[in-house]
Amino acid sequence: MNADTAAPVAPHASRVSPMLVRLADERATGALLRDHGTLYLAEGRVVHAESPAAPGIDILLTAGGRLPHEGWRHAVDEAGARREVGRFLVDSGRIGGGELEICHLGALYDAAFFALAPGSGPTRFRYGVAHWIGPVRPVSAAAVERETRRRRELLDQVWPYPAVDTAPVVPRAPGPGQSVTRRQRALLELADGVRTPVSIAWALGRPTFHTLLEIRRLAAAGLVETPPDPPPGARPGRPALPAWIAEVAADPDVALLRRLRDALKASL
Repeated sequence: MNADTAAPVAPHASRVSPMLVRLADERATGALLRDHGTLYLAEGRVVHAESPAAPGIDILLTAGGRLPHEGWRHAVDEAGARREVGRFLVDSGRIGGGELEICHLGALYDAAFFALAPGSGPTRFRYGVAHWIGPVRPVSAAAVERETRRRRELLDQVWPYPAVDTAPVVPRAPGPGQSVTRRQRALLELADGVRTPVSIAWALGRPTFHTLLEIRRLAAAGLVETPPDPPPGARPGRPALPAWIAEVAADPDVALLRRLRDALKASL
């Protein structure tokens, strides 16, 4: 089964967005506007997604130097009005078709994760609206829902405190023998107690979900602080962090922290 093949939803699994499912069944074309982002559909399939929380495909392509900033701006100027920026990038030889598809899917799933987050505002659909990137690699609504659900579960498996996702990232001194990966080191270099995971993702030009995942791993290892209380706007539904967790010594016992994490998960 490939990533776009619709899989049945388990009876106990709630829909991420019933409206998205209905629009897919209707084979609707337009923009689904939610609190935290927008999904663009064409004949019921998701063709693009945007969210203020997630760097767009332009950032992902240009941050690493794969595409010069002027090359991106030229593509938008030339093909944006006719909604064929993706095709222009490939036809002009600025980027390969396969590379564009991979980058676009990464941006789509990253933005969709935030766009489909629970919100309190109204959900609206504007029929007939299309995005200027144009068709690249449409995916089914079922695939987007499945991947969003998988990502939510993965974050909670790593460290089940979503307050980490929205609070400023405060690094802690590593304990004896602790080490970090190169990607984690880049995150920690920007962790100044002011930047949030979202702002760090934008600064690095990386997908925000992957940044959240790494920061939760760092929090589970005691290498960044876990806020004792969820900040305003954090996703509800999880218990407040016990105060004693924030008092773990500056050189944490990683094995102990993992046991604490498992115990906390078991109590949820």
